[in-house]
Amino acid sequence: TMAGEGGVYRLRCSLVGHGQDVRGLTRSLFPQGGFVSVSRDRTARLWTPDGLNRGFAEIHCMSGHSNFVSCVCIIPPSDLYPCGLIATGGNDHNICIFTVDSPAPLYILKGHKNTVCSLSSGKFGTLLSGSWDTTAKVWLNDRCMMTLQGHAAAIWAVKILPEQGLMLTGSADKTIKLWKAGRCERTFTGHEDCVRGLAILSEMEFLSCANDASVRRWLISGECLHVYYGHTNYIYSISVFPQCKDFVTTGEDRSLRIWKQGGCAQTIRLPAQSVWCCCVLDNGDIVVGASDGIIRVFTESLERTASAEEIQAFENELSQVSIDPKTGDLGDINADDLPGKEHLKDPGTRDGQTRLIKDDEKVEAYQWSVSEGRWIKIGDVVGSSGATQQTSGKVLFEGKEYDYVFTIDINESGPSYRLPYNIADDPWLTAYNFLQKNDLNPMFLDQVAKFIMDNTKGQALLSTSAQFSDPFTGAGRYVPGSSSGSSTIPAADPFTGAGRYVPGSASNAVASVGGVDPYTGKSAYQSSAAEVKNIYFPKKDAVTFGQANPTQILGKLKELNGSATEEHKLTEDDLIILEKLLSAMCNTSAETPTAQQLQTLWRAVNWPEDIVFPALDILRLSVRHPTVNENFCSEKGHVEFIILLFKFLNPESKQANQLLALRALCNCFVSQAGQKLMMAQRDEIMTQAIEMKSGSNKNIHIALATLTLNYAVCLHEVDNIEGKAQCLSVISTVMEVVQDLEAIFRLLVALGTLITDDTNAVQLAKSLGVDSQIKKYASVSEPAKVKECCRFVLNLL
Repeated sequence: TMAGEGGVYRLRCSLVGHGQDVRGLTRSLFPQGGFVSVSRDRTARLWTPDGLNRGFAEIHCMSGHSNFVSCVCIIPPSDLYPCGLIATGGNDHNICIFTVDSPAPLYILKGHKNTVCSLSSGKFGTLLSGSWDTTAKVWLNDRCMMTLQGHAAAIWAVKILPEQGLMLTGSADKTIKLWKAGRCERTFTGHEDCVRGLAILSEMEFLSCANDASVRRWLISGECLHVYYGHTNYIYSISVFPQCKDFVTTGEDRSLRIWKQGGCAQTIRLPAQSVWCCCVLDNGDIVVGASDGIIRVFTESLERTASAEEIQAFENELSQVSIDPKTGDLGDINADDLPGKEHLKDPGTRDGQTRLIKDDEKVEAYQWSVSEGRWIKIGDVVGSSGATQQTSGKVLFEGKEYDYVFTIDINESGPSYRLPYNIADDPWLTAYNFLQKNDLNPMFLDQVAKFIMDNTKGQALLSTSAQFSDPFTGAGRYVPGSSSGSSTIPAADPFTGAGRYVPGSASNAVASVGGVDPYTGKSAYQSSAAEVKNIYFPKKDAVTFGQANPTQILGKLKELNGSATEEHKLTEDDLIILEKLLSAMCNTSAETPTAQQLQTLWRAVNWPEDIVFPALDILRLSVRHPTVNENFCSEKGHVEFIILLFKFLNPESKQANQLLALRALCNCFVSQAGQKLMMAQRDEIMTQAIEMKSGSNKNIHIALATLTLNYAVCLHEVDNIEGKAQCLSVISTVMEVVQDLEAIFRLLVALGTLITDDTNAVQLAKSLGVDSQIKKYASVSEPAKVKECCRFVLNLL
C-alpha cells in the first residue's frame, strides 16, 4: 500500500555494495520496481526488490568505464532490445550502453571531450548527453546526430521533453537553454549559480535545482512560476513523484527533502556530507545515493519500513557524524550562546527544524521529527571536520569539480590566480599549463609545482568554503550567443519599378526539364484515379537557378558602374569582357570562359554592397559552367569565394544580395568541384544560410529550401548521419516560418530524399517531430504536387 500515517517517509533499507560515492540513480524498467546505481568506484549496479524482506538484491555489476561513473539513464524498450538498455556516462568522457543482463558494454559512445555528467533518453532510441566540455550531444543508437553548442560553461543537467524535438540543458553558466530540432530557442535566466538538475513536470512545465540552494519551477515559454527555498547548500539532484507535481531533492547539506503542495514537507538528514542523487520508484519509495557509498531507500508504506533495530542503527550512525560548522548547513554558530540539553524538552515547531545544544563542551545538532514527536540527534558539531572535501572532490572552478582549487599570488601587487588540481594530475604538467594559461613567467615552474606537492600531501589543507565562486563569471561578463539578438527584417527591396531589373522577380520556377517536372509549375502533374507514382524523391540531381535576362543585368551593371567610385569603376573594355562572359553563360554555347573574364568578374563582385548585385547575378549564372565552377570551388580558389558569399549571408545585408548568394551556392552543386566544396563547408554554410529564414521574402525562402534540397541530394548517396541530422534540423526550423508553397514543396522533397532507405534518418526525423509538422500539407489542394509529395513522405514516417 502507499498509505502511511500522514505520508511520513522512514528508512526502508540501507544497501552496501559500492566502494565509493554513489553519483547517479535511475529507476529500472526491467526488473520492475528496481533501480540502477552508478559510482565513483567505476561500476554500475542493477538492483531488484528482494521478495523475502524489505530490501533489494544486486543482480549484477556492470563495468566499462576507466574512470568515475557519474550519471545513468534507461533507454526505453525497442524491437531489438525488448527490455530496454542502460546508458552510463563517466569522467573518461565516454558513454557506455549495456543490456540489462550483461556486465560488459554492448557498445561505447565516444565524442565528448570531458566528463559526461548527465543523460536523458527520448522516444525512437534518442539519447541526450551533457558534458563539462560545454556541449550536449544527441545520439541515435551508436551514432552522434547533433551537437548542441551555446553554453559558456559545463553542462550539468539535460532532459528530453515529452514534446518531440524539444530538449533542455542546464549549465554552470547559470542558465538553462531550450533547444528545438538542435537549435537554441530560449535561454532561462534566474539561478545565481551552477544549474545542477532538471526534472519534467508536464509538456509545459519543468523544475531546476542549483548551487544557489534554490529550486525553480518554469513554464516552457520562459516564465519562472515559483522559487522554492529550504536547502542550505548546493542542491545536486531533483526527482518528481509519478503523476503529480510533488518532488524530492538532495544536496550538500546532508539532506533529502520531500516537497509537497509547494512546500518542504519533510527533511531527512543522512550520515554523509554530499547526498549526490535521488530517484523516485513507481511505488513512491525514494532511493538516495551519497558520498559514503551507501544507497538508502525511504518509504511511506508501513509494511516496507525497516525493523526497529535497523532504524535505531541508522539513527546511531547519524548521531555520530561530525558536522563542520563552516559548511553553513546549520547557520552561524556561536558555541558560548548555546543552551544545554534541557532545551530539547521544548517540542519543535515544524518537521526538519534543527536545534543546537551544548552538552559539557560538546556541541550537538538535533532535528525535530513531527511523526515521532521527538528530537533526533543528527551529529556532533566539531571545530573543523577535515571531511568536507573527503573523496568528494567538490571544489568547483569554471563549473567543473576538482579535488583542490588553490589561490596563487605571483607578486604582492598583482592579481591572484586560481589553480585547479586533481590528486591524479601531474603537478609539473599542471604547473606548466597554469603558467601558460595565465601568461606568467615560465621561471616560476619549480616554485608552483613544489607548492602543489607541499599542499596535497596526505589530506586536504584547504577550507572549501571560499572556493566556489567562479572568478570568471562577474555579472557584466560577455557570454557569446546569449544576447536575444532578434534580427531586424531588412527594409523592402527598393528595385521595384515596372520593367526594371529585379533579381529573382520573375515567376522564377526552375528552368523546365521536360513536360512533367514538378519544379516548373508548367504542365502540372495531374493525378488520375490511377495510383499516383512517387516522381518526387529521392531526387538524384541538384536543382539550379538558370533563368536570366542578360540585357537587364548588363544595363544595371553599366548604370551602377556610372555611380561607382574611381577605385571600383570598370573601363569600357572591362564591360565588354563581362558582356561576352554573360552571353556565353546564358546561351549554352561551347565557349570556355577565359582567365581574363573571370579576373574581371572577381573585381566586379568585390564592389560595395549597395551596387554589387548585378555582378553577383553574373557570378550566380557563371558558376554553373564547369570551368568557372572549377575556378572558384577548387582547392586553390575556394577560400575567397566562400568568404565573399558569407559576407552577403547576413541578416543585415540587402535582400537582393542574400538571394543571389543563396542561388550561387545552389548552383555550385552542378559540378564535382562545387559539390566537394559545398560538402566540406556544409556545417558553416548551413549555419549561415539558416539565418536567412527570418525575412518574409518568398524568393529567399525558395532559395534556402533549394540549398537544403541540394544538400539532401548529396547526402542521400553517402553514410553521413551528422550531415543528415543537420539537414533535418534545418528543414524542421525553416518549415516553422515559411509560407510559400514552392519553398514547402522543395523542403518536402529534401525530407523525402534524406529519409529514403535510411532507418536512422527516419527515427531522427520522428524524434524531431517533423511528421506532426508537415501533416497539414497533406490536404493542400493547389498545387497538387505539395499534397502528393507530403503523403509520400508521411508514408515513410
